[in-house]
Amino acid sequence: MASRTNRPTGRLLTVAQVAERLNTSQRYPRRLIEERRIAFVKIGRHVRIPESAVDDLITSGLVEPVRLRIRRAA
Repeated sequence: MASRTNRPTGRLLTVAQVAERLNTSQRYPRRLIEERRIAFVKIGRHVRIPESAVDDLITSGLVEPVRLRIRRAA
């Protein structure tokens, strides 16, 4: 039996809960699942997304601000 290294952590969220958290329609999380761009768990016919996968998705899209240095004329 293969070892399982990618176990979901935290709560398992429904598609509706993920959509609410991302402030989108349910269509976006369903597209992420269809394109295999987010980890998900199938329990029978139900699909659940680990909370950690949603956090990873948000973190991967994070853009840090650019800090400009002001040079003073001598």
